[in-house]
Amino acid sequence: MELTPAGWFPVHASHTGSADLGFAALLGLAGVGSALLLGLGLAALARRRSRSYLLVTLALATLLARTAVAALSLTGSVDAVAHHWVEHGLDALMAALVVAAVYDARAVRRSSEGGGGGNEDGSARTVRGDGGRPAAEPEDYHRRDQP
Repeated sequence: MELTPAGWFPVHASHTGSADLGFAALLGLAGVGSALLLGLGLAALARRRSRSYLLVTLALATLLARTAVAALSLTGSVDAVAHHWVEHGLDALMAALVVAAVYDARAVRRSSEGGGGGNEDGSARTVRGDGGRPAAEPEDYHRRDQP
């Protein structure tokens, strides 16, 4: 990777103010893709309504935020130093959110397996790691007809 001699910033951080058509198209594509992923995450969050889905959705939102920072940098609204710091900050935030989502999903599973709670009928309570409940089994699932 080439470094600029005056500030030791990577060359990719110096896109401020340049109207490179290819880079603008790439940012547009990244924005559409990030928005699509965020929309899917929001749909899953609305369906599952669990903390781990919220954390994953927030992690997906950082992808869209990175694209916005790059676009602002391209137009000259954000200088190279701020662009660099904010992008790496968003990367760290995304990683932390994903780790927190995995930890939360595992904690929910662990608490449901050994929490001592149960269903109203006395059976063990099972909660999936994503916060949802498993689908009910058909009544004849356990019945075995003998010929």
